[in-house]
Amino acid sequence: MGAGSDGSQREPSPSILHVDMDAFFASVELLSRPELRGRPVIVGGRSARAVVTSATYEARAYGVHSAMPVGAALRLCPGAVVLEPHMDRYRDASRAVMALFREVTPLVEPLSIDEAFLDVSGARRLLGESDVIAERLRARVLAETGLPCSVGVAPTKFMAKLASGRAKPDGMLVVRPSEVLGYLHPLPVRALWGVGESTASRLERLGLRTVGDIASTPLDALVRAVGEASGAKLHELANGIDTRGVVPTSQEKSVGHERTFDVDERSPDVLRRELLHQSNRVAARLRAADLMGRTVALKLRFSDFTTISRSRTLSEPTDLGRRIFDEVLAIYEAVGAVGEPIRLIGVRVEQLSAAEGAVHQPALWADEESPSEGWRDAELTVDRVAARFGADMLRPASLMKSPRSGETADQNGTRR
Repeated sequence: MGAGSDGSQREPSPSILHVDMDAFFASVELLSRPELRGRPVIVGGRSARAVVTSATYEARAYGVHSAMPVGAALRLCPGAVVLEPHMDRYRDASRAVMALFREVTPLVEPLSIDEAFLDVSGARRLLGESDVIAERLRARVLAETGLPCSVGVAPTKFMAKLASGRAKPDGMLVVRPSEVLGYLHPLPVRALWGVGESTASRLERLGLRTVGDIASTPLDALVRAVGEASGAKLHELANGIDTRGVVPTSQEKSVGHERTFDVDERSPDVLRRELLHQSNRVAARLRAADLMGRTVALKLRFSDFTTISRSRTLSEPTDLGRRIFDEVLAIYEAVGAVGEPIRLIGVRVEQLSAAEGAVHQPALWADEESPSEGWRDAELTVDRVAARFGADMLRPASLMKSPRSGETADQNGTRR
């Protein structure tokens, strides 16, 4: 505990950090395009249906934000430069940043490709108070990766994340324990985790417009308004209570690929080929990460933007593209969407576990014409060729006439 300017003992800084990279994808792109610094830049595809993946703060000043159509973004900011996304660069940058975090503390909980919680309570004895650690970490990330980040320092995960958002861009905000309620209570109810549009409207109709209003409302009244679980959680957060600790993890929760078609696709043959392509890519990524998955999921978005997801859990985990394809094709056919115009199609594998020591059970699904070990040998051969010559050097014959998918990946490895 340090001394204040008046000689009194200053309250120590709390131990939870939330580090959030600033405009991460755009910042990574600018590393190779430094001449664009200070200009509005949009990261996104160039097709008619492309959406904004990221944007610099100069572009955001015009109202540009992630997930909006690139065409709409360019209408808001005609002078913006559009850059194609490069997910391999973002993953490499993320790994470098997370490695720097883990040099400070082993208690690192990644939330996505570009943000993480850190618990630095054990590092303070060697490295100083949490705010000092956070400032040095920001400087080191910038010096070693060229990427800016914002950091929130607070007693709880909720407050740390809230603080990093208020510190953006390229800043740091420390909220000490005695400051939590004074900082929290004037905020609008939408600042609380779990309060979306409908919940906020319900609360505001009851006259609850600020977090302080929530904090002073009896728990039973909140429960009547939003339900037992939500009411209890909002009451705790509004009073600065968040007992969740930082849970170290580095394993992906799922691996998937998606593709948005430039024109709605009706052809069952084209869609089957796309499912095969995506299944093989997902399987290759699983094997590269020494992972297997037990749940196979299909995502479909129709021409009217209606989106459905369906999944099946396997009797044993797999990392084989053929196995994934068989399941996801069966899901597609069972949905009854064959012949319907499809805007987006995606394959995902969930319930991941380490492949090391896994027992393969081909008899549970293989038939005489396609034994699983034969497929495994073939897919491992493709992996070796892809590692040396590129992912599309070898493809199944059924894919030779299909266009290469222009996917990108999300924070869990999903390609879009």
